[in-house]
Order: sequence, then structure tokens, then C-alpha cells
Amino acid sequence: MNDTILVTGACGQIGTELVLALRKIYKNVIASDLKEPIGELKDTGEFVRLDVLYKNGLNDCVKRFKVTQIYHLAAVLSATGERNPEMAWRINMKGLRNILDVCVKNGIAKLFFPSTIAVFGPTTPRVNTPQFTVMEPNTIYGISKQAGERWCDWYFQKKGLDVRSLRYPGLISYKTKAGGGTTDYAVDIFFEAVEKKQYTCFLKADTVLPMMYMPDAIRGTIELMEAPSQKISTRSGYNFAGFSFSPAELATVIQTQMPEFAISYAPDFRQQIAESWPQSIDDAVARQDWSWKPEYSLTDMSEDMLRNIAAMHTSV
Repeated sequence: MNDTILVTGACGQIGTELVLALRKIYKNVIASDLKEPIGELKDTGEFVRLDVLYKNGLNDCVKRFKVTQIYHLAAVLSATGERNPEMAWRINMKGLRNILDVCVKNGIAKLFFPSTIAVFGPTTPRVNTPQFTVMEPNTIYGISKQAGERWCDWYFQKKGLDVRSLRYPGLISYKTKAGGGTTDYAVDIFFEAVEKKQYTCFLKADTVLPMMYMPDAIRGTIELMEAPSQKISTRSGYNFAGFSFSPAELATVIQTQMPEFAISYAPDFRQQIAESWPQSIDDAVARQDWSWKPEYSLTDMSEDMLRNIAAMHTSV
């Protein structure tokens, strides 16, 4: 395809895999971040060092490469945001506003903004959380993302910007370790299982949260962006679901493949964050509008994670 795509935050957990997937579809995919890429991300295409807080630099990059679509992934996640709320607010809000303004100024065709289940809060129905419901987030990450959803909808309504968004659940991947999120245990547990045969979880055993395997998340993101505009009914953020489980349930699945694996629990400040989030998500609107459907089950994901991490561990 002839579109030129810019991905901000390309070296993060989502960005690393999204860029590679997009490069299989589009000829021109520019990865950007403040940190240097490594491995396949570095070797397969253009990289630009870019600070989303610097609007002039963003604008120059868009003009230089004749960018037509942007995936804006640069953000500070939940646990990191609670430790440094000022930084989280500045990067998550000012960065988004700069992107939105640059999109309008340069006539960008489409913008992707990643939202999150953190936009919900303790007053939200926690089981099968509906698309439209009470939203009173109590983390800086959730507050900034909820505000971001509203900005995106405003830019669509007032400026005509074709902006699209997903409320990501916890994302699980073996390719890039998570960084600074409350759902990170669901990634760390697999690496620790392979390397040490044991894991100490920072959430309680029965803390159920919505999760998704990264291949589904990447596929769903691209499917949303490639859907016809007339099929997109919400410009704030689509509920987006894979499967839900607790640390204890995940440990049991791992133990079916690795009986010697042991788990213990030492809840920290992330427990309170997790308890304010949904346990399961109703994504009926996404399924209806652009035919979203996950492919991986909890068992499928666990088998694939353990197999790939074991292969990585053996090759080191």
C-alpha cells in the first residue's frame, strides 16, 4: 500500500510488534521513539528519534516523510504514572494534543490512539463492562487516557479528523517485555516460569483482569484502522476483549505444561489499581461495527508463550 505511516513510541511493547506487522503491509513505515531500536525493528526500516512533546519536530517529520497515517503509541503506563504523575500527565496529554494538532495541520488521513481499560474506575460495572458506562478513573494513567478519548472525539466532531481508538486490556507478549503496567505480571510470570520455575506475583491470587495475546491485539488494531470510516460508530475508544483470568488461574494453566512451577503472592501498590479496573469487557460494539473477534484462548496463549520463551532461553 502507498500510505506512509508514522508510529510514535515504536520501541514499546505494542509498537515493536505493530511496526513489524505494518511493514509487511505498507512500503513506508517510520518508527519513532526517544530510545534507539534494536534487532528486527532497527533492521527493517526507517527510524527517527522523535519527542512527542516537541510539536515542531513532529510537524517537520510529518512533512519530510509525507506521512498519511499516524499510530500514536508514546505514553506513560499505569504503575509508572502513579510514581510520577506529573511526567505521565505531560507526556500522555501534551503529546496527544501535539499529535492531534499536527494531524489537522497536515491533513493526516487517519490517526490511531491507544486507550485502555484504565479509563474505567471503581464505580464502573466490573463484569462485562459495557461500551458506554460510568467512567471515573482513579489513576493518572486512566484519567489522562479518558481525557484523551474526549479530545479524540472532539477533534473528529469539530475538525473532521478520522481518529480511531481501542481500550486495550492487559497485553501479553514474549517478544518485548512489558514496562510499567499493572498487568505486567501476566508477561513476567512466563519468563520466570521458564528461567526459575517460580514466580512471586504482585497481585493477589484471585485478582481477575481482562487480558489479550499480542498477536490478537496487533491484528485487531490494524483491522480497526483498515475498516471503512462509515463503519466506525465511536471515536472515543472501542471496548476490546480477549479473555479474563486471575494469577491463580494462569498459574494452573502453566502448571499443566510445567508441573514443577510454583507461584507465591506479595501484593504491592498495584493491587489497588487492579481492583479499580474491570474483570471482563463487553466488546459487542467492536464485533458489530468492524467484525472484531479474538483468535487465541488462554490455553493457546500460554502454550505459545512457554514454547517461544523456552526456545529463546535455549538459544542464549
